[in-house]
Amino acid sequence: MKRRLFVGVIFFIGLFFFRDVLAQDNTAIQFTKDFSFMDFQRGCRDELPKEYLDNLCRLAHNLQIIQDHLPKGKKIKIISGYRSPRCNKHVSGAKKSQHMKGKAADIRVKGMSTRRLKQLIERLIKEDKIADGGVGLYRRHVHYDVREWHARWKKIRYQRGVCD
Repeated sequence: MKRRLFVGVIFFIGLFFFRDVLAQDNTAIQFTKDFSFMDFQRGCRDELPKEYLDNLCRLAHNLQIIQDHLPKGKKIKIISGYRSPRCNKHVSGAKKSQHMKGKAADIRVKGMSTRRLKQLIERLIKEDKIADGGVGLYRRHVHYDVREWHARWKKIRYQRGVCD
């Protein structure tokens, strides 16, 4: 009995320290079957502060649900994920961008319009399958984030009265 207790205590101590090591080596983290930490490091390869790791994990799980509802053979590509304040400034991001907290991703799906992708996200939100945070429609991507409040916007330029 004492030996089992001792082994259990050692296991949980090891798990505690392993979590710290894992958090230090973010590149090794596989959040879901389709999304790893590296998927959120497009362009900017800044270190993620430990306090934002849970945000990125929550975002990845929501993106996985979106991925699972895409037509067979379609894959989400993350254009921009976590950004440090330095990187966010470099790309002219919003001053209070959710990207800087590990809560946002700009995504697209090859062969799927951004409007159709946004409609899928809105349907999944309405069905309470994913978090209702921020959704922004852009010409070449959709912004999705897991902020604590509902936010919507679109940044598409009109040409000759037709929305591209």
